[in-house]
Amino acid sequence: MKALYSDGTVKECEDELKVLRHTASHVLAQAVQRLYPGTKLAIGPAIDDGFYYDFDKEGGFVPEDLEKLEAEMKKIVKENLKLETFTKPREEAIEYLRSKGEDYKVQLVEDLPEDASISFYKQGEFVDLCAGPHALYTKAVKAFKLLSIAGAYWRGDEKNKMLQRIYGTAFASKEALDAHLTMLEEAKKRDHRRLGRELGLFAIMEEGPGFPFFLPKGMVLKNSLIEYWRELHVREDYQEISTPMILNQSLWLQSGHWDHYKDNMYTTTIDDETYCIKPMNCPGSILVYKVYTHSYKELPLRTCELGLVHRHERSGTLHGLMRVRCFTQDDSHIFVTPEQIGGEITGIVRLIDEVYSKFGFKYHVELSTRPEDSMGSDEDWERATNGLIDALKACGIDYVVNEGDGAFYGPKIDFHLEDSIGRTWQCGTIQLDFQMPQRFDISYIGTDGDKHRPIMIHRVIFGSVERFIGILIEHYAGKFPVWLSPVQAKVLSVSEKTFAYASDVAAKLKAAGIRMELDNRDEKIGYKIREAQLEKVPYMLVLGEKESEDGTVVTVRCRDGTDAGQMKLEDFIAKVKREIAERS
Repeated sequence: MKALYSDGTVKECEDELKVLRHTASHVLAQAVQRLYPGTKLAIGPAIDDGFYYDFDKEGGFVPEDLEKLEAEMKKIVKENLKLETFTKPREEAIEYLRSKGEDYKVQLVEDLPEDASISFYKQGEFVDLCAGPHALYTKAVKAFKLLSIAGAYWRGDEKNKMLQRIYGTAFASKEALDAHLTMLEEAKKRDHRRLGRELGLFAIMEEGPGFPFFLPKGMVLKNSLIEYWRELHVREDYQEISTPMILNQSLWLQSGHWDHYKDNMYTTTIDDETYCIKPMNCPGSILVYKVYTHSYKELPLRTCELGLVHRHERSGTLHGLMRVRCFTQDDSHIFVTPEQIGGEITGIVRLIDEVYSKFGFKYHVELSTRPEDSMGSDEDWERATNGLIDALKACGIDYVVNEGDGAFYGPKIDFHLEDSIGRTWQCGTIQLDFQMPQRFDISYIGTDGDKHRPIMIHRVIFGSVERFIGILIEHYAGKFPVWLSPVQAKVLSVSEKTFAYASDVAAKLKAAGIRMELDNRDEKIGYKIREAQLEKVPYMLVLGEKESEDGTVVTVRCRDGTDAGQMKLEDFIAKVKREIAERS
């Protein structure tokens, strides 16, 4: 589609959806000012799955307002208003916005250089400060939906006023919008916060917002993941370590984290000195490396750690297990020679692919480059970035470049998972670091007998164990594969006459290492089956008088409602043990 750019040119746009959604945000702002005059405008960008606009309205918005605003937006679209753009010098723009009472827009312009030319977009009576681009006419916004209202601090700062943010989405066609809304409805059903509570996996308490409590069944799930992780790392010749949760501030100054990350770190005072609760595991891993003198023969040296880290996240950003203040990183720090970079990264990519395939995830890869807030020389960053590019090419992996989103100490490869309903999640990452080995002056003895500087690879697969569990809950809608299921089989007695046989079957399952529960309550069998299905237990063994009289068979039902029929108990045990062993 053609779009109007802030310099007044009309040309084909590179991202049609972004232009549509940005235009939709202006249509929303126009509708708000028509229906609620005096509302002040803040910002209204397009985002990955839609758009939002922040407003300062006396009394705020309520959910019922969304329907009214949608109706007004449809009127504006039907009016087919032409979008026009014009510019003003900075000082004129400030006076113009002040005359309109747009205090937030004034602040935005005041932050721009004095010689800046400020662009505006106009549609009908509505004018907004904006860099564009936009659609040519409002009729381009054919398919849209307002979704929710949330609070948002001006400029994301808790010290500023809380504004009202209206979220919406827009698509090029009604069919695409309907598909997206269907996905959102499905996502609600899969919400890990609801399922986590219903399935007894985890809880977030008022006494610790952002600090998840894992319940018994949740710990079974978590430990099953960790057991799998440990098996892989033993196979791949990693050495597991554990580093302290609290370390002196001097360490974080040396690593660079204090300068780049202190606002997200928790601190405490011990013996009149400042200590930090670790937000990352890497400085501790370097201290472990420094315990011994290392030879080139030991490299690559692969250490791994399930380290509990703490990060201060704003209360408004917390979300179940997806955004928390403490979580377990499945970290690895690998020390290599320059010649080993390509081969090591290739091995990591292979391992990450194996893990994600195990859970049925597709994924895409992004290369994140040097951010503005970084440390190190241009030469080091170029070497590190080229090292990652060469490794991706060697693996034959397509990737997109995410400019400026690397870590402050090095570029990275990010793995974005696609779940069963098409959403993407950033989980795995590989970071190449020339900086910390220099800052901590670590070395190895080379073939020439002299000291040489290793390169450090940071790597996670799950990313955060807690967040990965949240993703898995939604990916599987709580219906975990047998090897992950907290309860793998439930034994259901039909009547009191089968209590003894049901107890015997339960004992044999437990002895075989199968996680089971016995339901010998005096309830109707239909009720027991429905309850087990709601608990999403993979297998239900229904034991009536016929099974009890035989003493060797069970009737197997699956959680999807299908009946697997009658089978020998020993055959069922073998089947489940095979599924567990294969992690199928």
